[in-house]
Amino acid sequence: KGWVIRCFPNLYPAFTPPQEKADKWEIAEGCGLAPAFGHHEVLVESPNHDEHPSDASVSQLLHVVNAYLDRLVELASKPYVRYVSIFRNHGLEAGASLSHAHSQIIATPFVPKIVEEELQASEKFWREKGECIFCNIIKREREGPRFITENQDFVAFTPWASANPMEFWIFPKRHMHTLLEITENEKVSLAKTLKACFGALKNLLNDPPYNFGFHISPDEKTRQHYHWHLEVYPKLAIWAGFEKSTGVYINTVSPENAAESLRKAIST
Repeated sequence: KGWVIRCFPNLYPAFTPPQEKADKWEIAEGCGLAPAFGHHEVLVESPNHDEHPSDASVSQLLHVVNAYLDRLVELASKPYVRYVSIFRNHGLEAGASLSHAHSQIIATPFVPKIVEEELQASEKFWREKGECIFCNIIKREREGPRFITENQDFVAFTPWASANPMEFWIFPKRHMHTLLEITENEKVSLAKTLKACFGALKNLLNDPPYNFGFHISPDEKTRQHYHWHLEVYPKLAIWAGFEKSTGVYINTVSPENAAESLRKAIST
């Protein structure tokens, strides 16, 4: 009672802080194994049990954004942490074990493969073209058929050749490599964008299960070529044998049709 946001260690953590008795380990030759040192936290986004994330007020979502930033600063300061992942699993089919609105934060001793690949590709583009590949994408998508919505500081669109039906991304318009660079005004704009997009998703598809994850730069070295963003993956299809064995994903909803539907849902 009397709280706005709560954050605490996950009861069943995937990563745990190093302990005095567990700070030494053996790595089997050629295996590349290491202990799962890190942190795993649950961030409860509202004191109201029945409040859907898209029904939260902009001011409450602003509290959520500020809580993300607080935990990002704290966890990134740990000497054994290389990356802080902020994500949400919404709905049982998307992996949520709690119905109360919440996100999770996992701090790892390595940069995840997907983010590492983005870092490498964006650096390559920067060296060849002299600009941020994500800024280039934003410029193109704002004027194309995959555009969903925008405000002064943020833009949402469905990505070209998305792996998931109705998948969409949210980007800051201003180039910044980490969420930590966001201004006070941009925080409000982000909260408004989250409310608009998740409200549209809920109304359009009757509150579907989904996952989202922030992609954030792990260090200053990537400042010029990386651009933080949020990726949202509605859980509307099942990845079966072909997808899992090949890494080739069959998407039955074109990004252009998905964007059109989400645009209409936001405007109504």
